[in-house]
Amino acid sequence: MTVFPDRLAPFQDEFYSALMAAHAGLTEAQSHALNARLVLLMANRIGDLDVLTDILTTARSYDHG
Repeated sequence: MTVFPDRLAPFQDEFYSALMAAHAGLTEAQSHALNARLVLLMANRIGDLDVLTDILTTARSYDHG
C-alpha cells in the first residue's frame, strides 16, 4: 500500500462535510451514481494513469471484508 502525503490538511473535516452534504437527501442509487461521477471527475483532474492505478490498488487494499 502506498502512503500518500496529506495534501488536504488542514481542510480534511471541511471536505468530509462537503462530501456528506453532497450526498444528503439522495437515494442509495443516486449516491452511488454521484460517487461514480466524482471518481471520473477526479481521475480526469489527476490525469496520470500510473497515479490512478496506484490509487485504485491502495483503495482496494482497504477492503478487508
